[in-house]
Amino acid sequence: MASLAEIRAKLQEAQNNTGGNRQSTGGDNAIYPHWNIQEGQESVVRFLPDGDTNNTFFWVERAMIKLPFAGIKGETDSRPVQVQVPCVEMYNDGSTCPILSEVRPWFKDKSLEDMGRKYWKKRSYIFQGFVVDDPLNEETPSNPIRRFIIGPQIFQIIKGALMDPELEELPTDYLRGVDFRIKKTSKGGYADYSTSTWSRRERSLTDEEQAAVNSHGLFNLSDFLPKKPTDVELKVMHEMFEASVDGEAYDPDRWGQYFRPAGMAQRTGDPNTAPAPQAAPAPTPTPQPTPAPEAESAPFEADPTPAPAAEAAPAEGGESRAQDILKMIRERKGQ
Repeated sequence: MASLAEIRAKLQEAQNNTGGNRQSTGGDNAIYPHWNIQEGQESVVRFLPDGDTNNTFFWVERAMIKLPFAGIKGETDSRPVQVQVPCVEMYNDGSTCPILSEVRPWFKDKSLEDMGRKYWKKRSYIFQGFVVDDPLNEETPSNPIRRFIIGPQIFQIIKGALMDPELEELPTDYLRGVDFRIKKTSKGGYADYSTSTWSRRERSLTDEEQAAVNSHGLFNLSDFLPKKPTDVELKVMHEMFEASVDGEAYDPDRWGQYFRPAGMAQRTGDPNTAPAPQAAPAPTPTPQPTPAPEAESAPFEADPTPAPAAEAAPAEGGESRAQDILKMIRERKGQ
């Protein structure tokens, strides 16, 4: 388990590396849907360390890209759909995301900023821990160690407290840790969690909580990230991105084997073809009970820094449209 000093050092390093600009349910009931609490209510949770002792933090970052489509090809009454695909930059292995590589230059052109943000990665963070006070009155699963999908707004509060020099112990410490209060209000017609806060009093884990940790163990949080796309899947992601920007419908015959809208069954013309993975299922950690896929319906909170800062528009081509960019992409591919 990393110390508080190590966490602070790594957070500070990440902040320095970005110039200070980066702000950084399943059927088995394993994911706690805090977004379902009513306005004015609060859930109290207690975060636990990552089971992976090589992880400095007690969370992992998940980055997904939403690809909107006008509908589903061949279905005359279909409504607009979205397909979520993983941004490979989340794996921190130097991989380049083919979609973000195309989108980044759009922020140099003010006429393309809005479209760039539309296709920019959406961050969320996976934690684990106990639900201490639940206004949803959910039935506690057999393994009470739940997973939490936390958006950027709450994450900034969590991270900000860790950088407070007056904090002496890790919030996840079993004896001197503190609970976290997720408070839901509204702002501008949207859910707002900006008043969420750490509890002021330290609290030791109860005998029941400690027994649950001893009995079930801690999850390796990275096991719940989407699997890294293969080279073939990366090409499919880029093809889907181009079609989405062009305003086309989702084509299940072309892409259904690889990525699908939530709730759509896989289609394949070959009955002997092995089922392909969906865009973002949660793999099963070997030593733990089988987890359900991460909830794709979990709402993403507004990211304080959802995309690169806009740069001045170039002297020429300032009125370029997305179709012009796609044309250039295809011309490069044809060379």
